[in-house]
Amino acid sequence: MSTRTYGQLCPIARALDVLGDRWTLLVVRELLLGEKRFGEILTMLPAMGTNRLSNRLALLCDNNVVEKMSVTTPASGVAYALTPFGEGLRKPIMDLALWGMSLTSYENEDLTAARAELIALGLSATVDPARIQNVDALYELQVGAETFHARVGQGAVRVRSGPSATPVDVAVRCTLPVFLGLVLGKVKALQALSQGKVQLISGDRQKLTRLFGLLQYRPASARAV
Repeated sequence: MSTRTYGQLCPIARALDVLGDRWTLLVVRELLLGEKRFGEILTMLPAMGTNRLSNRLALLCDNNVVEKMSVTTPASGVAYALTPFGEGLRKPIMDLALWGMSLTSYENEDLTAARAELIALGLSATVDPARIQNVDALYELQVGAETFHARVGQGAVRVRSGPSATPVDVAVRCTLPVFLGLVLGKVKALQALSQGKVQLISGDRQKLTRLFGLLQYRPASARAV
């Protein structure tokens, strides 16, 4: 495990002592989507390697950012989850995502290897809390081989990996290209539904259109308005 430190009496330097190594913030990003086993994190970050992942998780656990927890499904084992202290990173990381959107061109980049849940996680940071102050809805999305769910409520959108453990208001299925078209505003939800590009597994059309209205990508200039 790394013991490198900036050795400065500065809160920014101290935070970087814990989070500044390569891959560490991406490990935290994965756990913002919910608890995960070691192998699940490694599957999402294969270039990281087992030794580096072990070291990063140990450092995060030692600093009370991450904790181990017992899980029983699909088999008994150990998973990693953010502690309440680690959850405090959600807002700064989502702010970092907003900043990073100014560096990313969703129009021109190759998105064939994109993960829909990460796109949804980033776009959730763009939602104006005032728009959803009185909304309470749980969505499940099957996008290609991915399944994730999103809770809209209490002025926030929380995206989590995997199927929901509780009944959802709306469940939809589509391909990754269709999902990208929906969040980029190139495809209208009702039109995609009528053309069979989106399958409404359960729920109603109004809540479906609300979801993709909330998650629609807007450039920084439009968000500032």
